[in-house]
Amino acid sequence: MNIRFVVRQIGLLMLVLSLSILAVACQGAVQWFRDAAGSDLAATKALLWTVAIGAALGTMFWFAGRGGDSRLGRREALLLVAVIWLFGAAVAGLPFRLWALTAMADSPGHPFHSFVDCYFEAMSGLTTTGATVLGHAGHMIRDLPEGLLLWRALTHWLGGLGIVVLFVAVLPTLGVSGKKLFQIEAPGPKAPGVRPRIGETARTLWIIYMGLTVAEIISLWVAGSSLFDATCHTFATLGTGGFSTQDSSIGGQNLTSQIIILLFMVAAGVNFGLYHQMIHGHFRRAWSDPELRLYLGILVVSCIVVIAAIAHQPIATTQSPETPLDPQWGSAAVHGAFQVVAIQTGTGFCTADFNGWGFVAQAVLVTLMFVGASSGSTGGGIKVIRVLIAFKVMIYEIERVFRPSVVRTVKVGKMKVDDDLKLATLVYIMSIAVLFLLGAVIIMILERNNPFLAGQGIDFTTAATASAATLNNIGPGLSRVGAIENYGWFSASGKLVLSMLMVLGRLEMYAILVLFVPRFWKGQ
Repeated sequence: MNIRFVVRQIGLLMLVLSLSILAVACQGAVQWFRDAAGSDLAATKALLWTVAIGAALGTMFWFAGRGGDSRLGRREALLLVAVIWLFGAAVAGLPFRLWALTAMADSPGHPFHSFVDCYFEAMSGLTTTGATVLGHAGHMIRDLPEGLLLWRALTHWLGGLGIVVLFVAVLPTLGVSGKKLFQIEAPGPKAPGVRPRIGETARTLWIIYMGLTVAEIISLWVAGSSLFDATCHTFATLGTGGFSTQDSSIGGQNLTSQIIILLFMVAAGVNFGLYHQMIHGHFRRAWSDPELRLYLGILVVSCIVVIAAIAHQPIATTQSPETPLDPQWGSAAVHGAFQVVAIQTGTGFCTADFNGWGFVAQAVLVTLMFVGASSGSTGGGIKVIRVLIAFKVMIYEIERVFRPSVVRTVKVGKMKVDDDLKLATLVYIMSIAVLFLLGAVIIMILERNNPFLAGQGIDFTTAATASAATLNNIGPGLSRVGAIENYGWFSASGKLVLSMLMVLGRLEMYAILVLFVPRFWKGQ
């Protein structure tokens, strides 16, 4: 295995991350000079220290990897992708830890005094999960300085189309090796509509991504959000992450801003390859995409079901959960549609506490956690295309029961679904189910003596939805990890398990699971 080349590329990644953190540190410095706030100064220092550490590590890895073969095989690509996410989260979590050492020295109970909590928060950001350890008394999100809030949101934006895709876009020295990285990291089984040159493809996707980013920031700013909130919420929306600058998530934003965010969440859940087609005038081809139609169809049907289910009951908002809104179709439509879109796209923003919505609405939301957004989007979940393929295969097999002599080609649009794709799709869905159940069981075992739970152990709803919400990169679940709750009460071991579920879901399992196969390391 070409370890030297892997080490060299990890060094480059550390330098890219350091530049990103430096940009945030500059914003923090401006904020400190403007307000002379001690907490902002501590945050700026923490960010700058992280830049120094990241740059030092990057330089060290760069020189350590010199002299190796410049070719990147399949094994090296898998290893590089896995290490980038696992190691990148550790670097991304450093600003939180370094800030807590100084600004929170008199508050030893703050979550960021634990590096596991910082790692969890950073992994949640980079994988665009949006689960947080913050949000309880004394450790509120709004108490973080702007520099850390911006960095927290930026991790979503960087993780949206993937650090590795950015890596390929800005580092053409990878050459043809970049194709292997892109294919492993890019979510979903296909990414049509883009050009064959992988470096050009990655750069095109990032141009589209940045264009949508600018458009949403301006829209939110015009709608009444501050420029800072508009930027942070845009990063979280297009990355389908869900980190907000407020403890009430999006519940504190005005109706216009909520609708803008809803529309951009829908856009973020679309295959970005279709945007490439539309830019080149192929609107009819993009609209005829079967995955896009099913994606939008699921959203519409789910919205109708959820709105109907909650229309005749009070709705507790995240802004004022103690004073529920009176039952009415208007509020049900706004909050129901917002939560459906936020959950299916994996964004995880919340405007209402859906813990009290009843079985039907909750069942729809949990189902959408697994369905997810489109392939080639920034969203999480199984992906709509896999659901469509699995459904068509199921119909085909049912038909074979009473018409065994019929040989029919399974198609999704114009694409033929061969036996390899059928098997890969069904194996992936089964693997997600197994990991979900395994995650829930492990969490129940690890949290059975959690002092926060007064020795009563964790309930199955919490364990199951925490597993589903992290594996599918959603963020909020039900019960103790619901819309107005957080993950700060989990034990350190529980948070590490949840962090691994996040990265397994983000990289669609295989890039991580292969590390546990002995033959992978032996090169057999």
